[in-house]
Amino acid sequence: MGRQQKKSAQKFQATFTLIFFGHSRAIHLYRAGMPLALLSEWLGHAQLETTMIYAYADTKMKRDAIQKATGNNNPLRSNEQIPYWKGDDQIIRKLYGLK
Repeated sequence: MGRQQKKSAQKFQATFTLIFFGHSRAIHLYRAGMPLALLSEWLGHAQLETTMIYAYADTKMKRDAIQKATGNNNPLRSNEQIPYWKGDDQIIRKLYGLK
């Protein structure tokens, strides 16, 4: 490999590494709650769409957003039913034949 080619390859690798680690850090910040618009500005992107290419919501982010929006009325948990005997000592005693 010629000297010029080697220099170009090293420069490319250094640039790629900086961009990769910058974007990796950006995704961690996004998942920690940094607004996408602020993140885009922090990365120096001219358009928000550029940031949106790799800033996607993972399952935990989606679950947290649903929990935050619905609180105790979470539709994902609407099928969960509390057993009728739960917390009722009288019924529990009857079920065990103690009364």
